[in-house]
Amino acid sequence: MASLSQQLVNGITLGAVYALFAIGYTLVFGVLDILNLAHAAIFMAGAFVAFALTGYGLPPVAAAVVAIVFGGLLGIALDRVAFAPLRARNAGTLAPLISSIGVAIIIQGVVRGIFGPDQHRFDVGALSTVQLRAGPISVGALDLIAVGAALGLMLALNYVLLRTPLGRSIRAVADDRIAAAILGIDLERTIALTFFIASALGAAAGILIGLQYGTVSLDMGSRIELKGLAIIVLGGMGSITGAALGAFILGIAETLSVALVSSSYRDAIAFALMFGILVARPSGLFGKQKLRGA
Repeated sequence: MASLSQQLVNGITLGAVYALFAIGYTLVFGVLDILNLAHAAIFMAGAFVAFALTGYGLPPVAAAVVAIVFGGLLGIALDRVAFAPLRARNAGTLAPLISSIGVAIIIQGVVRGIFGPDQHRFDVGALSTVQLRAGPISVGALDLIAVGAALGLMLALNYVLLRTPLGRSIRAVADDRIAAAILGIDLERTIALTFFIASALGAAAGILIGLQYGTVSLDMGSRIELKGLAIIVLGGMGSITGAALGAFILGIAETLSVALVSSSYRDAIAFALMFGILVARPSGLFGKQKLRGA
């Protein structure tokens, strides 16, 4: 059995990628109060784009950057097609939810048509076999890259939200859309850029998961979608800090359950822990928050 310290490191590695995915979810929810259920499809599509580009000989880092930008642009297209027309008609929250599911099915169908239904090996060469050791702890080079990239992107998002005019616009729109418009903020531009950032983060998470596990598949988005939703509820709807903390709690709970009990109970134990936390704090760890507090 792996040591407890090793399992904690594994949980942090997994939680960092979960956090990147969940923050994309909560960013859109914090601005529009809607759940974007196409987020998992963009997560999957970003991973496939990076896989395809590395197959054409593009270096992994360059392929990842292009795929992340692609994910962001796909997010803008998603908003224009699935959300903006309904937003203009004040369609409420249910119609956009159903619309995002429809777009997710379309994205999955396109990816299936291009790549087929099979799982594909995401090979980045010798880097995938490099292991770094520190006493009883062994960490793969790709795991370190995943954690570093995830934390770097989260810090960059925090800087954008708190220190830039775009971030102030996003927080203003999240706080009160009508007041933001009166103050001269371009609502549609701000919402589009919010979708770009959220979807780029989702695509980045998909790429990192693909690199860590060495494979990409059509169902990789569906495997993480429910966890992402559970994480943002656990952290507090609209709280980016809560989403990040909830993701690390889930990641560590999953890896410890595998080590101490059985992999068969991995999801059951992790979600039971989250259920227990929500019973104690129904509004989540940080309560329902607007993005003004990030």
